[in-house]
Amino acid sequence: MRKIIALGLAASALTACGGGPAESLLDAHAMARLRDALVKQPDLPDGFSDHPDQAWTVPFAHLDANCRAVLDLVAGRAPTQALTGHAAVSYQGDALGEQAAVGLASYADGEAEDHLDELGDALESCREVRGAGTRLRLRDLPVQAGGGEAVGARLRGRLNGYPYTMDVVLSRVNDTVVGVVHAGLREVDAARTKELVDAVVRMAGA
Repeated sequence: MRKIIALGLAASALTACGGGPAESLLDAHAMARLRDALVKQPDLPDGFSDHPDQAWTVPFAHLDANCRAVLDLVAGRAPTQALTGHAAVSYQGDALGEQAAVGLASYADGEAEDHLDELGDALESCREVRGAGTRLRLRDLPVQAGGGEAVGARLRGRLNGYPYTMDVVLSRVNDTVVGVVHAGLREVDAARTKELVDAVVRMAGA
């Protein structure tokens, strides 16, 4: 049976978007709500598994601070200032090497909007990922998320020598920041990315 590891429970293991530890207000009910939104019968586009796997592992050994801040949200390490709950899972797709990774983080005191702005700025500044056999460059990815605010980018190039594409979309549903990565070998369908983001936004708002 696949493991479902959806929660970032240890506040001490999380870092704020700006870099050092910050106050969090983790709440068991908020954690359970986000976990259930991702785990219980997820309504994803055709071709994605409805059995979530553990949180996504960032496939890059070296990242600058901006790229890491964005991808950490999806990998289960959200900014902690006013954080009330967090959950992260991944889903396998049916295309070559296709994977969807999702991170949800809920906030008190209206902090969700501020965190989305900060992460959006970080995404715009994540211009390139480089390493041994790896080089991906950022391109704009126009995207809307259920009619709400969203920012997106496409990282495209090679990962460990193989053609690789990664769409990254950040959005917000009320007090919850939503992060989605849609990745695969060779090409990733931008229309399918939008379908995936819309589905996750609906799940987060349920």
